[in-house]
Amino acid sequence: MHRIVACIVACIALVSGSAFGAYPERPVKLIVPWGAGGDTDVIYRALLPFFQKHLGGTVIIANIGGASGTKGAKEAKDSPPDGYTIFAVHDSIHSTYWTGVADVDWTDFEPICLVSSTPSILTASPKAPWKDVKSMIADAKKRPGQITVAATLGSTSHFFPALIEKATGIKFKYVPYEGTADRMNALLGSHVDLGESNLTQKGKADAGHIRFLAIATEQRAPEIPNVPTLKEEGVDVEYAVNRGLLAPKGTPAPVLAKLRSACGAAVNEAGFAKAMKLQGTNVHYLNAEQYTDFLKKNDKLNHDLAQSLGLLKR
Repeated sequence: MHRIVACIVACIALVSGSAFGAYPERPVKLIVPWGAGGDTDVIYRALLPFFQKHLGGTVIIANIGGASGTKGAKEAKDSPPDGYTIFAVHDSIHSTYWTGVADVDWTDFEPICLVSSTPSILTASPKAPWKDVKSMIADAKKRPGQITVAATLGSTSHFFPALIEKATGIKFKYVPYEGTADRMNALLGSHVDLGESNLTQKGKADAGHIRFLAIATEQRAPEIPNVPTLKEEGVDVEYAVNRGLLAPKGTPAPVLAKLRSACGAAVNEAGFAKAMKLQGTNVHYLNAEQYTDFLKKNDKLNHDLAQSLGLLKR
């Protein structure tokens, strides 16, 4: 009997190993929880050819927007943990959870790797009356709650200006939009006064369609040397949007190993670095172990931030 059981176990292991070894045998769906053309979508479409190359199979992007990115997050969480659905995530998975916008947490997933980091820029509409952050702050103090800001509520585009509020004692009026494209259209059309953007919008800023007020980095960005940092303007805020890949909890270890290896190799391709430079984004690779630690720390940071901003709902 023992020999029969051992034989069965060995056969199962052999079949399982063969199945995982053949992975992927069909297209892998990469859920991007925002609309096509937004920053997250563009970054993962740039990664896609390199990721496919090293994974040895087809990867198809599925844009599933809605509810501040949480509709796509929920679909990713509820997908079978077989390696055929993975999730393109950024810091909003922390902020939406702690602000009560979503019931999806990063611990519902298995980390694959961190891909990139995009510094945020405080950006004004072309009709905004200020040329710099200091004059904007002075105006906001005279008119509390009247300067409008485009934001996807509970997400990074909400937390970034909220940090500026906290650092300066001013108060904005938030106008909700779903995703980067909608927020940028609102800024371009002067439907709002302010919003978060990044270096991907440099062409629009150069053309005068929007106005970069300050970048949330330690030092000025070489691409926009005339744009000061928020710290130079007296606002002690640094902020960036970090993007990575996750798989549903319970994804088999051999499949995760292949996904992680492919992600690491793809992120380190020179072609990806070149594409990210055009996107005003820093390549920021962390392997699964490092990314897990990063997610833990970032989750605590977002919890504390939501609490200090009076946005904590959990």
